[in-house]
Amino acid sequence: MQRKRYAPGRTRSAARTAVVLALGLGLGAGLTACSAGAPADDVAVDAKAGQAAAPVAPPGRYRTLFEPCGAVPQATLKDLLPGAAALPDAERDKAYRGVAAVTYDTDRRVGCTWKADTPETSHRLSLDIERVVSYDAAVSDDDRAQEVYVRKQLAAGIPLPTVPPTATGAPTGPATGAPSATGKPAEGVSALAGKAPSAGAPATSAPAGTSAGAPTGSATPGDGSAAAGLEPRVLGGLGDVAYLDDVLSTVGANSRERAVSVVFRTSNVIVTVWYREQTTGSAEAPDSAELQEKARILARQLADRLEE
Repeated sequence: MQRKRYAPGRTRSAARTAVVLALGLGLGAGLTACSAGAPADDVAVDAKAGQAAAPVAPPGRYRTLFEPCGAVPQATLKDLLPGAAALPDAERDKAYRGVAAVTYDTDRRVGCTWKADTPETSHRLSLDIERVVSYDAAVSDDDRAQEVYVRKQLAAGIPLPTVPPTATGAPTGPATGAPSATGKPAEGVSALAGKAPSAGAPATSAPAGTSAGAPTGSATPGDGSAAAGLEPRVLGGLGDVAYLDDVLSTVGANSRERAVSVVFRTSNVIVTVWYREQTTGSAEAPDSAELQEKARILARQLADRLEE
Protein backbone atom coordinates (compact mmCIF):
# COMPACT_ATOMS: atom_id res chain seq x y z
CA MET A 1 0.00 0.00 0.00
CA GLN A 2 1.33 3.36 -0.95
CA ARG A 3 1.61 5.74 1.96
CA LYS A 4 0.36 9.32 1.78
CA ARG A 5 3.05 11.76 0.96
CA TYR A 6 4.15 13.82 3.89
CA ALA A 7 3.62 17.55 3.35
CA PRO A 8 6.14 19.58 5.33
CA GLY A 9 4.58 22.29 7.58
CA ARG A 10 1.03 21.06 7.23
CA THR A 11 -0.02 19.97 10.70
CA ARG A 12 -3.38 19.60 12.41
CA SER A 13 -2.83 22.98 14.07
CA ALA A 14 -2.28 24.63 10.75
CA ALA A 15 -5.43 23.03 9.41
CA ARG A 16 -7.46 24.36 12.29
CA THR A 17 -6.00 27.82 11.74
CA ALA A 18 -7.09 27.70 8.10
CA VAL A 19 -10.61 26.75 9.10
CA VAL A 20 -10.79 29.61 11.62
CA LEU A 21 -9.54 32.07 8.99
CA ALA A 22 -12.12 30.85 6.54
CA LEU A 23 -14.89 31.24 9.08
CA GLY A 24 -13.63 34.66 9.98
CA LEU A 25 -13.68 35.76 6.38
CA GLY A 26 -17.20 34.43 6.00
CA LEU A 27 -18.42 36.23 9.11
CA GLY A 28 -16.75 39.40 8.02
CA ALA A 29 -18.48 39.27 4.69
CA GLY A 30 -21.79 38.67 6.43
CA LEU A 31 -21.26 41.62 8.75
CA THR A 32 -20.33 43.82 5.84
CA ALA A 33 -23.50 42.85 4.05
CA CYS A 34 -25.58 43.59 7.15
CA SER A 35 -23.96 46.98 7.66
CA ALA A 36 -25.20 48.07 4.29
CA GLY A 37 -28.69 48.27 5.80
CA ALA A 38 -29.74 49.75 9.17
CA PRO A 39 -30.40 47.37 12.08
CA ALA A 40 -34.00 46.97 13.16
CA ASP A 41 -33.38 48.89 16.37
CA ASP A 42 -31.82 51.79 14.51
CA VAL A 43 -34.76 51.95 12.12
CA ALA A 44 -37.18 52.21 15.00
CA VAL A 45 -35.13 54.97 16.60
CA ASP A 46 -34.88 56.90 13.33
CA ALA A 47 -38.59 56.55 12.69
CA LYS A 48 -39.37 57.84 16.17
CA ALA A 49 -36.95 60.73 15.81
CA GLY A 50 -38.69 61.73 12.61
CA GLN A 51 -41.99 62.26 14.37
CA ALA A 52 -42.95 65.80 15.35
CA ALA A 53 -42.37 66.31 19.09
CA ALA A 54 -45.33 67.57 21.11
CA PRO A 55 -44.88 71.29 21.87
CA VAL A 56 -44.07 72.15 25.47
CA ALA A 57 -45.99 75.11 26.89
CA PRO A 58 -43.81 78.01 28.07
CA PRO A 59 -43.32 78.62 31.80
CA GLY A 60 -44.79 81.64 33.51
CA ARG A 61 -42.88 84.86 33.92
CA TYR A 62 -42.58 84.63 37.70
CA ARG A 63 -40.65 81.98 39.63
CA THR A 64 -40.79 83.62 43.08
CA LEU A 65 -42.97 86.08 45.01
CA PHE A 66 -42.10 89.23 46.91
CA GLU A 67 -42.55 89.57 50.67
CA PRO A 68 -46.11 90.94 51.08
CA CYS A 69 -46.01 92.68 54.47
CA GLY A 70 -43.20 94.96 53.30
CA ALA A 71 -44.74 95.58 49.89
CA VAL A 72 -47.18 98.29 51.01
CA PRO A 73 -45.59 101.73 51.65
CA GLN A 74 -46.21 103.14 55.11
CA ALA A 75 -47.77 106.26 53.60
CA THR A 76 -50.35 104.02 51.92
CA LEU A 77 -50.98 102.14 55.17
CA LYS A 78 -51.59 105.43 56.99
CA ASP A 79 -54.25 106.29 54.43
CA LEU A 80 -55.87 102.85 54.52
CA LEU A 81 -55.75 102.49 58.32
CA PRO A 82 -56.69 105.93 59.68
CA GLY A 83 -57.40 104.52 63.13
CA ALA A 84 -53.75 103.53 63.61
CA ALA A 85 -52.66 107.16 64.00
CA ALA A 86 -54.36 107.39 67.41
CA LEU A 87 -52.70 104.24 68.76
CA PRO A 88 -49.69 104.26 71.11
CA ASP A 89 -46.37 104.04 69.31
CA ALA A 90 -45.82 100.33 69.94
CA GLU A 91 -49.34 99.36 68.84
CA ARG A 92 -49.17 101.66 65.83
CA ASP A 93 -45.88 100.12 64.67
CA LYS A 94 -47.38 96.67 65.13
CA ALA A 95 -50.43 97.62 63.09
CA TYR A 96 -48.24 98.88 60.24
CA ARG A 97 -46.05 95.74 60.26
CA GLY A 98 -49.02 93.50 59.53
CA VAL A 99 -49.36 89.77 60.11
CA ALA A 100 -48.05 87.40 57.47
CA ALA A 101 -50.35 84.61 56.34
CA VAL A 102 -49.23 81.08 57.14
CA THR A 103 -48.40 79.23 53.90
CA TYR A 104 -46.49 76.07 53.10
CA ASP A 105 -44.48 77.49 50.19
CA THR A 106 -43.72 81.20 50.03
CA ASP A 107 -42.68 80.84 46.38
CA ARG A 108 -46.21 79.72 45.56
CA ARG A 109 -48.46 81.79 47.86
CA VAL A 110 -48.04 84.62 50.34
CA GLY A 111 -50.34 87.01 52.16
CA CYS A 112 -50.50 89.68 54.83
CA THR A 113 -53.20 91.34 56.94
CA TRP A 114 -53.31 94.75 58.65
CA LYS A 115 -56.03 96.14 60.91
CA ALA A 116 -56.79 99.19 63.04
CA ASP A 117 -59.91 99.94 65.08
CA THR A 118 -61.54 103.00 66.61
CA PRO A 119 -64.71 103.12 68.73
CA GLU A 120 -66.88 103.79 65.66
CA THR A 121 -64.96 102.30 62.73
CA SER A 122 -62.59 99.48 61.96
CA HIS A 123 -60.44 98.93 58.92
CA ARG A 124 -58.83 95.76 57.67
CA LEU A 125 -56.55 95.30 54.68
CA SER A 126 -55.49 91.92 53.31
CA LEU A 127 -53.27 90.82 50.44
CA ASP A 128 -53.25 87.42 48.83
CA ILE A 129 -50.64 86.72 46.14
CA GLU A 130 -50.62 83.38 44.35
CA ARG A 131 -48.14 82.08 41.77
CA VAL A 132 -49.86 79.49 39.62
CA VAL A 133 -47.87 76.59 38.19
CA SER A 134 -49.18 74.19 35.55
CA TYR A 135 -47.99 70.62 35.86
CA ASP A 136 -49.32 69.81 32.40
CA ALA A 137 -46.65 70.21 29.71
CA ALA A 138 -49.36 71.11 27.19
CA VAL A 139 -50.82 73.96 29.32
CA SER A 140 -48.75 77.03 30.13
CA ASP A 141 -48.56 78.56 33.59
CA ASP A 142 -50.29 81.67 32.23
CA ASP A 143 -53.21 79.68 30.85
CA ARG A 144 -53.57 77.76 34.10
CA ALA A 145 -53.53 81.07 36.02
CA GLN A 146 -56.24 82.37 33.69
CA GLU A 147 -58.42 79.39 34.60
CA VAL A 148 -58.00 80.17 38.30
CA TYR A 149 -58.72 83.85 37.68
CA VAL A 150 -61.87 83.10 35.64
CA ARG A 151 -63.24 80.94 38.44
CA LYS A 152 -62.76 83.79 40.88
CA GLN A 153 -64.48 86.30 38.61
CA LEU A 154 -67.43 84.03 37.89
CA ALA A 155 -67.78 83.26 41.59
CA ALA A 156 -68.03 87.02 42.20
CA GLY A 157 -70.95 87.13 39.76
CA ILE A 158 -69.08 89.35 37.30
CA PRO A 159 -69.59 88.26 33.66
CA LEU A 160 -66.65 87.73 31.34
CA PRO A 161 -66.24 90.12 28.41
CA THR A 162 -65.50 88.70 24.97
CA VAL A 163 -62.99 91.45 24.25
CA PRO A 164 -60.54 93.31 26.52
CA PRO A 165 -62.21 96.07 28.59
CA THR A 166 -61.85 99.71 27.65
CA ALA A 167 -59.68 102.17 29.55
CA THR A 168 -62.68 103.06 31.72
CA GLY A 169 -63.06 99.48 32.85
CA ALA A 170 -66.36 98.83 31.06
CA PRO A 171 -66.56 95.65 28.94
CA THR A 172 -67.37 96.24 25.27
CA GLY A 173 -69.03 92.96 24.40
CA PRO A 174 -71.38 90.30 25.76
CA ALA A 175 -70.13 87.92 28.38
CA THR A 176 -69.34 84.67 26.57
CA GLY A 177 -65.75 83.80 27.31
CA ALA A 178 -62.28 84.99 28.18
CA PRO A 179 -59.12 84.70 26.10
CA SER A 180 -56.13 82.89 27.51
CA ALA A 181 -52.62 84.28 27.62
CA THR A 182 -51.96 82.76 24.19
CA GLY A 183 -55.10 84.26 22.66
CA LYS A 184 -57.02 80.98 22.75
CA PRO A 185 -59.44 79.91 25.46
CA ALA A 186 -57.57 78.14 28.23
CA GLU A 187 -58.61 74.62 29.10
CA GLY A 188 -61.92 74.75 30.90
CA VAL A 189 -62.39 78.50 30.41
CA SER A 190 -65.02 78.22 27.68
CA ALA A 191 -67.11 75.94 29.83
CA LEU A 192 -66.73 78.21 32.83
CA ALA A 193 -67.76 81.27 30.86
CA GLY A 194 -71.25 79.95 30.28
CA LYS A 195 -71.69 78.55 33.76
CA ALA A 196 -73.32 80.69 36.42
CA PRO A 197 -72.19 80.30 40.02
CA SER A 198 -74.15 77.72 41.95
CA ALA A 199 -76.70 78.93 44.45
CA GLY A 200 -74.59 77.81 47.36
CA ALA A 201 -71.29 79.11 46.05
CA PRO A 202 -69.80 82.21 47.68
CA ALA A 203 -69.44 85.16 45.39
CA THR A 204 -65.79 85.58 46.27
CA SER A 205 -63.41 83.93 48.66
CA ALA A 206 -61.64 85.97 51.29
CA PRO A 207 -57.88 86.07 50.76
CA ALA A 208 -55.40 84.29 52.98
CA GLY A 209 -55.31 85.78 56.44
CA THR A 210 -58.85 87.13 56.49
CA SER A 211 -61.48 86.01 58.96
CA ALA A 212 -63.87 83.19 58.21
CA GLY A 213 -66.74 85.64 58.55
CA ALA A 214 -65.58 87.88 55.72
CA PRO A 215 -68.57 89.05 53.69
CA THR A 216 -69.25 87.35 50.38
CA GLY A 217 -71.54 88.04 47.46
CA SER A 218 -72.05 91.10 45.34
CA ALA A 219 -73.50 94.37 46.52
CA THR A 220 -77.28 94.32 46.55
CA PRO A 221 -79.57 97.30 45.96
CA GLY A 222 -80.41 99.30 49.03
CA ASP A 223 -79.09 102.00 51.31
CA GLY A 224 -75.33 102.35 50.86
CA SER A 225 -75.05 99.94 47.91
CA ALA A 226 -72.63 100.74 45.10
CA ALA A 227 -73.83 103.62 42.94
CA ALA A 228 -74.00 103.53 39.16
CA GLY A 229 -70.48 103.22 37.78
CA LEU A 230 -69.23 101.80 41.07
CA GLU A 231 -70.92 98.40 40.83
CA PRO A 232 -68.83 95.20 40.67
CA ARG A 233 -67.17 95.22 37.25
CA VAL A 234 -64.25 94.35 35.02
CA LEU A 235 -61.33 96.78 35.28
CA GLY A 236 -59.07 97.92 32.49
CA GLY A 237 -55.42 98.94 32.58
CA LEU A 238 -54.50 96.72 35.52
CA GLY A 239 -52.39 93.64 34.86
CA ASP A 240 -53.49 91.33 32.05
CA VAL A 241 -57.05 91.10 33.38
CA ALA A 242 -58.73 92.51 36.49
CA TYR A 243 -62.07 92.97 38.22
CA LEU A 244 -63.49 94.78 41.26
CA ASP A 245 -66.13 93.50 43.66
CA ASP A 246 -68.04 95.64 46.18
CA VAL A 247 -70.08 94.08 48.97
CA LEU A 248 -72.21 95.86 51.58
CA SER A 249 -73.52 93.77 54.46
CA THR A 250 -75.08 94.17 57.88
CA VAL A 251 -73.11 92.93 60.87
CA GLY A 252 -75.05 92.44 64.06
CA ALA A 253 -77.81 94.83 65.04
CA ASN A 254 -76.23 98.21 64.30
CA SER A 255 -73.09 97.70 62.23
CA ARG A 256 -72.58 97.90 58.49
CA GLU A 257 -69.58 96.65 56.63
CA ARG A 258 -68.35 97.27 53.12
CA ALA A 259 -65.68 95.05 51.58
CA VAL A 260 -64.01 95.96 48.31
CA SER A 261 -61.78 93.47 46.55
CA VAL A 262 -59.61 94.10 43.51
CA VAL A 263 -58.29 90.99 41.79
CA PHE A 264 -55.84 91.05 38.89
CA ARG A 265 -53.64 88.62 37.02
CA THR A 266 -50.20 89.36 35.60
CA SER A 267 -48.78 86.37 33.73
CA ASN A 268 -48.93 83.47 36.21
CA VAL A 269 -49.44 85.57 39.36
CA ILE A 270 -52.89 86.45 40.77
CA VAL A 271 -53.11 89.29 43.30
CA THR A 272 -56.12 89.99 45.52
CA VAL A 273 -56.44 93.25 47.46
CA TRP A 274 -59.23 93.03 50.04
CA TYR A 275 -60.12 96.28 51.88
CA ARG A 276 -62.87 96.42 54.48
CA GLU A 277 -64.43 99.18 56.58
CA GLN A 278 -67.01 98.57 59.30
CA THR A 279 -69.04 101.30 61.00
CA THR A 280 -71.11 101.02 64.15
CA GLY A 281 -73.89 103.00 65.79
CA SER A 282 -74.99 106.17 64.06
CA ALA A 283 -71.98 106.34 61.75
CA GLU A 284 -72.84 106.33 58.06
CA ALA A 285 -72.28 103.28 55.93
CA PRO A 286 -68.77 103.12 54.47
CA ASP A 287 -68.43 105.08 51.26
CA SER A 288 -68.12 102.89 48.18
CA ALA A 289 -66.23 105.38 46.01
CA GLU A 290 -63.59 106.05 48.69
CA LEU A 291 -62.90 102.40 49.43
CA GLN A 292 -62.75 101.48 45.76
CA GLU A 293 -60.31 104.27 44.97
CA LYS A 294 -57.98 103.30 47.81
CA ALA A 295 -58.08 99.61 46.88
CA ARG A 296 -57.36 100.38 43.23
CA ILE A 297 -54.42 102.64 44.10
CA LEU A 298 -52.86 99.87 46.15
CA ALA A 299 -53.51 97.32 43.40
CA ARG A 300 -51.73 99.61 40.95
CA GLN A 301 -48.74 99.87 43.30
CA LEU A 302 -48.53 96.09 43.54
CA ALA A 303 -48.81 95.72 39.77
CA ASP A 304 -45.90 98.13 39.40
CA ARG A 305 -43.97 96.09 41.96
CA LEU A 306 -44.41 93.00 39.82
CA GLU A 307 -42.93 94.87 36.88
CA GLU A 308 -39.71 95.69 38.72
